[in-house]
Amino acid sequence: MKNNKLQLMLAGLFLCAAAMPALAQEKTREEKKLESKAAELDKSALKPEGQQRVNDRIKAEFAVDDARVQALRDKKMGYGGISIALGLAQGLPGGITDANVDKVMALRQGPPVMGWGKIAKELGLKLGPVQSRVHKMSAEIKKAKKAEGKKDMKEVKGERSGKTEKMARPENPGKSGSR
Repeated sequence: MKNNKLQLMLAGLFLCAAAMPALAQEKTREEKKLESKAAELDKSALKPEGQQRVNDRIKAEFAVDDARVQALRDKKMGYGGISIALGLAQGLPGGITDANVDKVMALRQGPPVMGWGKIAKELGLKLGPVQSRVHKMSAEIKKAKKAEGKKDMKEVKGERSGKTEKMARPENPGKSGSR
């Protein structure tokens, strides 16, 4: 009896130890970078003008329409996640199709829920090109935001300084032009 309890306890410990790697899936450096850039895209979209900028960039980068982006937004995805999902779907045969996007989303939403690295591996893709693309998009959006901010500042400065044409001073009749 005592031996059975010990065996049962050891079997339980063994099962727990075997399950730990599955629970604590360690993210690769590449996946961490990808998620960081995805978070930057989401942060850029916090304001309405930023949201439009990010939305337009996704549409241009992946040649998709508003309906596709909105359908993914309706699934409670951020713009960074949408970019990753579209990037992975694009790497599949046929590119960005409903079936490929659905395949990526099914793996992401589970069960079991998978990380982007595991999804890429499952689909036979590399995460690097997707990470590179999301990084490029994030950098372009930052650059556009910065340029727009500079333009706005110039307009504000122009309004504040009240720059108008210099008015010619009236001639003083008491003074002559030559001394």
